[in-house]
Amino acid sequence: MNYNQSLDYVTKKLSLGIQPGLSRIYALLEKMDNPQDKIKIIHIAGTNGKGTLAHYIACSLAANGFKVGLFTSPWIFDYREQIQINGEYITKEDFAFYVSKYNENDCTEFEFLTAVMYKYFADNNVDYAVVECGMGGRGDSTNVEKENVCSVLTSISLDHTDFLGNTVEEITREKEGIIRDNSPCFRYCDTGDFERDNIELANRVLDYLGCEARKFFKPPARQQRIGNILLDGGHNLQAGRELSHIINNETAVIGMMRDKDIDGYLSFVAPKCKKIICTSVDNKRAVSACELSEYAKKYCDNVEVNESPCQAVQQSSVSLVCGSFYLIREIIDLIS
Repeated sequence: MNYNQSLDYVTKKLSLGIQPGLSRIYALLEKMDNPQDKIKIIHIAGTNGKGTLAHYIACSLAANGFKVGLFTSPWIFDYREQIQINGEYITKEDFAFYVSKYNENDCTEFEFLTAVMYKYFADNNVDYAVVECGMGGRGDSTNVEKENVCSVLTSISLDHTDFLGNTVEEITREKEGIIRDNSPCFRYCDTGDFERDNIELANRVLDYLGCEARKFFKPPARQQRIGNILLDGGHNLQAGRELSHIINNETAVIGMMRDKDIDGYLSFVAPKCKKIICTSVDNKRAVSACELSEYAKKYCDNVEVNESPCQAVQQSSVSLVCGSFYLIREIIDLIS
């Protein structure tokens, strides 16, 4: 398979959805000679900030002279951005090679991508692999290593309740499943400033590894400004609260997934908007634009519906696009 064929093969697996259990990825990793046990892993779980934290730690380690693999999701610009070594995406040729070699499996899209990541990092002898969990912890496809360098738990709140539990306590226990008996764990401590607390957590990890921190930055679609438009893919109550601190009087395009706390998120974001354009993301988990608008009308007097994200974002007054990384992926080329 060439790159386009391999990408098509992997993304078609999205139709399999989320399937509980680790048996499929363990079987595939066994065929790969268990690469996850041949590299030093910094494993990151949590609800908010784990992608930003992963980028910060990986970039700091690379700046200190290490060869560092970084695995994060979801992607915004290029599918390959989810698998990087020292800031360079996995090449199209390498991606096609691994997909072609190991394509006889029944893994889901995320399971297969995770296995390819571990194999690619092991084959390239990375010094560290900074691995962000998908949605969970104990049952997450990334949670397959026998031991790791350390586990990191960022802020935890209600999210993915259909899979992880209905309370913060239940979700926390699921996230704690990445902790290993003989490895340290670093945990987020809330002292009232989310960004500052996240930086402090990352710095504690780097200090443990004997590395100096580099300048803090946010990865794409995390309170990122492009021209006059602010992009934020955060999608739960805490993300809405943090976003509300930096916005005011916005014209917002909002699209969300049905399995999120839509009302909780909008209770923070919508009152800071003078106008909301509700749209529908091209994802089977997405809430319809009309249904989303009913939530938004509780908190904003000026709410419109436009089923097309691309049409919605081209209105001249738009200053904010938020509610889903998948939404931002759809419109990013129009505003970049």
